[in-house]
Amino acid sequence: MAPGSSPTIRRRELGALLRKLRLDRNMTGDDVTAALLFSPTKLSRIENGQSGASPRDIRDLCNLYDVTDPGERERLATLAREGKQRGWWQNYDLPYAPYVGLESDASAISTYNSGAIHGLLQTGDYARAMLQTETPPLAAKEIQQRVEARLARQAHLLRADGPAIHAIFDEAAIRRVVGGPEVMRAQLERISSTMQLPKVAVQIIRFEAGAHPAMESIFTLLSFEQDAVRDLVYVEGLVGNIYLERPPDLLRYRAIFERLCGIALDAGQTQSLLESTSYG
Repeated sequence: MAPGSSPTIRRRELGALLRKLRLDRNMTGDDVTAALLFSPTKLSRIENGQSGASPRDIRDLCNLYDVTDPGERERLATLAREGKQRGWWQNYDLPYAPYVGLESDASAISTYNSGAIHGLLQTGDYARAMLQTETPPLAAKEIQQRVEARLARQAHLLRADGPAIHAIFDEAAIRRVVGGPEVMRAQLERISSTMQLPKVAVQIIRFEAGAHPAMESIFTLLSFEQDAVRDLVYVEGLVGNIYLERPPDLLRYRAIFERLCGIALDAGQTQSLLESTSYG
């Protein structure tokens, strides 16, 4: 799927434009639901990009908001059509599919992980070993499907015209033996080779760096070029994954990531650490 065409992003762009049209007309959600017999949930999900809009929805909303410009109406209709398309990731039935839809159209991905290698840098064997620890256990077929999806994500994002990727993780991620020594040797080689790509940066935080503000967190900052699509933070945890979009949250996580950049080894030092790490 070409950059800028993710159905997830199209739905978010459409929702943002429809929300702006409503607010520009000084209309509340209740005004819209009463006029069009929408449920409040339906309107909320459309405006938040969580669900698509039908051609009739676009027609009715345009009429209600007095959108008379044919070009503007067609733009909204096009976004609605593209928001209904299937993304490549939907073939894998992933529990985190909404995130992959956002990630696939990001212009920049900045991520921190405390104890594991980020999925975009993992080998298939490392990913499989990690998935085998899931509770409750995953079936062998589901594990294979997720490994294939992870490798497909890499192929999509690590292309020449892909997003800028900056991954930071703690030293524990390369010291913990996941899948055995051979898997780890191949994994470190993968990180080293991926670092050579022009749009990829990798940094490691040494144990000696001591405490830092993200030790108990796993998060990813996604940035987008589309004006109507807001940047966000994706925070992962055992109790569930959350999306943060409020400006104060974005400022906080960006500040934390900048601090991590300063604490972590630079590219050359990271490369040296990877080359000097061995497994018996």
